[in-house]
Parts: sequence; structure tokens; C-alpha cells
Amino acid sequence: MDRAAQLSLVALGLIASVAALAALRDLVAPMALALVVGVVLSPLSDLWERLRFSPAIGASASLVLTLAAFGTLGLLLQPLIAELVHQAPKVWADSQEVMKAFRGLFAGLKAATRELSGAVVDGARAEAGPAPQQMVDLPAVTTGALMIAPTIAAQALTFVGTLFFFLLTRSEIYDWAARRLVSPAGRGQLSQRLRMAEGTVSRYFLTITLINAGLGIATAIALQALGLPGAFSWGIVAFLLNYVVYLGPAAVAVALLLAGVAAFDGGAAAFPVLVYGALITLEGQFVTPALVGRRMALNPLLVFVALLFGLWLWGAIGGIVALPLLLWATVLQNGDGLAIGAERRVET
Repeated sequence: MDRAAQLSLVALGLIASVAALAALRDLVAPMALALVVGVVLSPLSDLWERLRFSPAIGASASLVLTLAAFGTLGLLLQPLIAELVHQAPKVWADSQEVMKAFRGLFAGLKAATRELSGAVVDGARAEAGPAPQQMVDLPAVTTGALMIAPTIAAQALTFVGTLFFFLLTRSEIYDWAARRLVSPAGRGQLSQRLRMAEGTVSRYFLTITLINAGLGIATAIALQALGLPGAFSWGIVAFLLNYVVYLGPAAVAVALLLAGVAAFDGGAAAFPVLVYGALITLEGQFVTPALVGRRMALNPLLVFVALLFGLWLWGAIGGIVALPLLLWATVLQNGDGLAIGAERRVET
């Protein structure tokens, strides 16, 4: 009975925690992203320490470099965004033609089904035309953008503040956790595991960044050869969204399909997404397993569930931080028993 009561309390605590994290997503999500970025920047923080920079100067330098990197990516993506806005009318018109063709196909299938089954269908419904197209209310869109601007600004400030103070007091935070969470005998082990988890996440992200950069370069070259406008910007998009496993490449594929419809006519519109599909398959099936597979012992199902949970909980930010947090927690729990980061060699 006591065991059941304990399990009930644990379940209630988990439910309450998840509900609180979801309710405070505008505050907690940017904080989680800042902590993940701070962990990824740990080698840079160690470099400042070796150069005998003061903690404030080191944290400020890391923060400035991070914001400069984000700003540079935004500037590089600006031409692509402008091109997509410019091509939006053509994409919309071509998409309507495709939808009309599909509606005609479905109408034919429905008619054949009615004839075969002998079902009686309401004539008025059968003769009804397609649903009227809804026009986008531009003033409403603009008003909505203005309404969410303060929220975005608050999240940006939360991210900047959390990242700076984490970089500033990183060592103190680890020491505090070692003192408060375990007995004196286990403090050294916990501190070692915290450092190990930090190093593992950082090394993983460095490897993934190199892989994503290669994918982005290959995507840009291939799309440039096809003549797709903004090929360089598309390479950056492929680089960035590949951090969000599974769903990121799917989003790029859909976007490239629309871009192909806007830039080309006929079957050539599918060439960009087909080329990207070949590249992402090569990356996922051969490159990433060869470089990361031996260092990462995470179940793919667990990764997928963590990704879906992060997206449901915090949206896009949750999708970005889900895998790093899962990796960090796994290393922290298993310590040396995890294959991640361990230089295991199979004797042949």
C-alpha cells in the first residue's frame, strides 16, 4: 500500500511538473535553450579560463560571439525570405492548379464509388462547387505580429540573461549541485559526471555541426547547379534545420517542393526536393552513423519520443533542446557506463 502511495505521489508530481513547464513555456523554454547553448560553449569557456580571463570578461566574450553568430545567420537568410515572399503569388497559383487536379481526381473516385455501391447521394451536395477560397487578412496578420512582438522580445532577453549568468557562474553551479544533491562521499563523482555530461553534449554538437555544415554546403552546390534562386540561403536552412532530427529535414523538403514550384515549370519543380532527399539519405544512412554512431548509445525510439515531447511542450525551442537534454541526462545518470564519448574499439 505504501508502495502504491509513493508511485501515486511520483505520478502526480510528474504531471504537475509537466503542467508547470507547459504553462511557463515563455519563460522556461528560452532558459532551457540558454542552458543548452551554455553547455555547448563549455570548451570556449574553458579556453577563456586557460587564458586567465576574468569570469565576467569570458562570459561577455562568449555571449557576444553567440549573438554575432545568430545575427549573421539572420542576415544570410534575409535574401531567401525576401525571395519566398516575392514568389508567394506564383506558388499560390500553382498550388491551386494542383489542388484543382486532386479535387477532380477525388470527384471521379467518388462518382465511381457511388456507381459501384448503388448508394444514394444527395444531389445538391454532389452539385455543390468547391469551397470558396479564403483571403488572407493582411491587417489581422500585421496586428497579430505586433501582439507577439513583446513576447518575443521578453524571450530574447530571458535567453541572453540566462546564458550570460550561466557562463559567469558555471563552476559555482556545478559545485553547488555537488554539495546539495549528494552526500560528501559522492560529491566528487557527481562533479565528475556533470563535467562528463557537459563535455559529451559539447562534443556531440561539434560533430553534428560539422556534419550539418557539410550537408548545407552540398545542398547549396546542388541547388545552385539546378539553378534554384537563393541556393546559398537554402544551404543555410538545411544546415540549421538538420539539428531538429526527423522533422527538420521534412520541413526543408516541403519548403524545397514549394520553392521548386515557384522557380520551375512541369516535372522540373520536383528536382530540388529529390536532390535534397538524396543528400539527406546519404547523410542519415552513412555519414552520421559513421561519425556519431559509436559515440551515441541512445535508442532511436527514445530520441523520437523526446523530440515529440519537446515540440509539444515548448514548440520549436523544445524540438531544439530535446536531444541535448536527453543526452545530458543519460550521461549524468549512467556515467562511465554510457557508450557516448567512450573510446570503445571492437577488436577484429
